[in-house]
Amino acid sequence: MKIKKAIVAVAGSGTRLLPATKAMPKEMLPIVDKPIIQLVVEELVEAGIEDIIMVTKWDKKPLEDHFDYNWALQNDLKEAGKDELRDEVKKIADLANFIYVRQKGPYGNGTPVLSAASLVKDESFVFVWGDDLVKSKISFTKQMVDDYERTEHLMIGVQEVPKDQVVRYGIVDVEPDTMKIKGIVEKPTVKDAPSNLADFGRMILDQNIVDVLKKTALGKGNELWVVDAIAKYIKDGGDFYAKKVEDGEWLTTGDPLNYLITSLKYAMDRKDIGKELMDFFNKEVCSK
Repeated sequence: MKIKKAIVAVAGSGTRLLPATKAMPKEMLPIVDKPIIQLVVEELVEAGIEDIIMVTKWDKKPLEDHFDYNWALQNDLKEAGKDELRDEVKKIADLANFIYVRQKGPYGNGTPVLSAASLVKDESFVFVWGDDLVKSKISFTKQMVDDYERTEHLMIGVQEVPKDQVVRYGIVDVEPDTMKIKGIVEKPTVKDAPSNLADFGRMILDQNIVDVLKKTALGKGNELWVVDAIAKYIKDGGDFYAKKVEDGEWLTTGDPLNYLITSLKYAMDRKDIGKELMDFFNKEVCSK
């Protein structure tokens, strides 16, 4: 079965980026001239995803508006003779079928899956976090979907992180030859970390994981963690795999430093501004 649906978790408050996120969803913060969430959606669409289910909350209306038509703006651009820009704005709404579900339940990244579970019943789906980006030559979601269609392996994206940063992430214990996951520890101490492979917001899940998640108790921080359900699924004999990014890297945007680093990496790859930006750094930063 081909994967055509994705659940995107966008109900977070972005408190580490206040006050910028006081009146704007964190997923709408720009990476140069595109919101974070649009880059996520484009990655999904490149993988063949057609139905994108965004799990939101009350203050996410600007995000919903972004993926709708703006007839007034389109008309203004047309009258100004800016047809290319008009087409670019219009095609945002045509990227996919967008479905919006309000999140209900406890804190934690497992709750968005349960909130949208009825829309993906008995089928495999992609689950992503709306503020995680993967900058790669080929859409990382496509890399995962292609692997799934070949192997039918459920999987989660992973990337190596410095050993002193394992306390910030879910860390996987894998069989090196097959990347089959033996266990996952959420935010372990450096001493207890089974590896330095951090999981991040790209997963392929199915009804089996949903069923386990429904029975999963609240975990660390009194939150519902999807990795706890995956760990239980593995413990009960299920197979789950880790997938590294090929020709690319996972980039976080959830705090000021990583948001700026991510923005700069995207900007430096732009043909229209990349060279000028590098010239600026060489002149104003590297020369001092």
